[in-house]
Amino acid sequence: MRFLSTSNRTFPMHSALSSAARVAAFTASMVVAGVAVTTVTAARAGAQVVIPTAAQDVPVVLKGATIHTVTKGTITNGTIVLERGKITAIGGAEVATPRGAKVVDVTGKHIYPGLIDAYSTVGITEIGAVDVSNDINELGDFNPNVRPEVAINVESRHIGTTRSAGVLVAFATPGGGLISGLSSAISLEGWTWEEMSMKGAAALNVNWPDPNARPRRFGGGPPPGFGGGQPQRAPKTYAEQVEEIRNFFGEARAYRDAIKAGQPVRTDSRYAAMIPALNGEIPVVVAADGVAQINDAITWAKQEGVKLVIRGGRNAIKVAPRLKAENVPVILTATMSAPSRSDDAYDEAYATPAALYKAGVKFAIAGDGDALYSYRLPWDAGVAVAFGLPEEEALKAVTINAAEFMGVADKVGSLEVGKEATLVITTGTPLDMTTNIVQSYIQGREIDMNDMQKQFFKKYMEKINQNKKKIAS
Repeated sequence: MRFLSTSNRTFPMHSALSSAARVAAFTASMVVAGVAVTTVTAARAGAQVVIPTAAQDVPVVLKGATIHTVTKGTITNGTIVLERGKITAIGGAEVATPRGAKVVDVTGKHIYPGLIDAYSTVGITEIGAVDVSNDINELGDFNPNVRPEVAINVESRHIGTTRSAGVLVAFATPGGGLISGLSSAISLEGWTWEEMSMKGAAALNVNWPDPNARPRRFGGGPPPGFGGGQPQRAPKTYAEQVEEIRNFFGEARAYRDAIKAGQPVRTDSRYAAMIPALNGEIPVVVAADGVAQINDAITWAKQEGVKLVIRGGRNAIKVAPRLKAENVPVILTATMSAPSRSDDAYDEAYATPAALYKAGVKFAIAGDGDALYSYRLPWDAGVAVAFGLPEEEALKAVTINAAEFMGVADKVGSLEVGKEATLVITTGTPLDMTTNIVQSYIQGREIDMNDMQKQFFKKYMEKINQNKKKIAS
């Protein structure tokens, strides 16, 4: 992460360039160096550059679709009115059409709220092998003031492919260290990060240490035959890392209390960023997969008095009774992964959502955080349906549940009057990969549905057509 901020000001860390500017500079250098950067003219392949849509200025009425509100049932032959980026009316055919509205007949289609990825790196990573295009990790163990939204690369190709799958809201999340920073809620449409930002400080992220981690090899000096160097320090133990987390929270709490009491303190952006989490205004999302990790994180959160959400939760079903009793929700991130142990069932990950649902544990479903695969979020939930989770619960897991856990349910997650007009028009359930996403609206904007994968499809279909003509002649 290149920038830190706890207010409207941003503080450059390692570079004076934003993520978007650095990626653009890299691309430009590639062109100058003679490296091929693929472009396709509209005349030859029908490709186009994706251009953000202007803010909604004309009312839009969508009529005739089956509307899946998520929280208030399903409306057949429904009507939904979008004005100034908000939903202003929703119901049956009797809903009035505002004067001057654009009426869109979507008979036979389905309307769902835009899907939400509660754990994402869309916009803060682009190409794994190109360091300057990756802004996920910051140096050091404690960076609670890292706020990803200010480093969003609005030109990222992953934004287009993610939107094409119906995922319209993402929580850009930093990584690394013990306290990696804040998750930022972003809508996937806009010219700048400011336009895309929904909630800059949506959750504080803690990476809980692994008590069963294998110790790293270390030595007391350089290899034989090499001079100089410093003795390497032994890796910190599990207990030492947990104590460091406790101490940092204690220091931040003391900082908060001193400010509240009017005492003179030296400004520290790290401690200041912790205050909303300490006050219970935003959740603390703890990355934990193992049974011991989850149990220890729950105990710690109770002692700290913070609002806890577990992320990862690979073995959450083994802690389900406590998760339910303590009312701790889980963001599952591995529903399409292979078994973690040789004696686990092949469908362990696939069936976990259904098992948690039966156990009464609240959960959302997210991807694994890889921006390249954020478009697979609907299918991360869809595979859970195939292994026993009711479809309506799977839909909630990628809409309203994610919105509630991360504090944006007043804006997105369901189709209700007063919420943002962020929705998808489909040919069926978005959780089925055979469904087509016909059109998406973000805050009332009818977004460009083009993306890089579609451009490449058109390009190489053109190649096939040209070869057909050659063969025919």
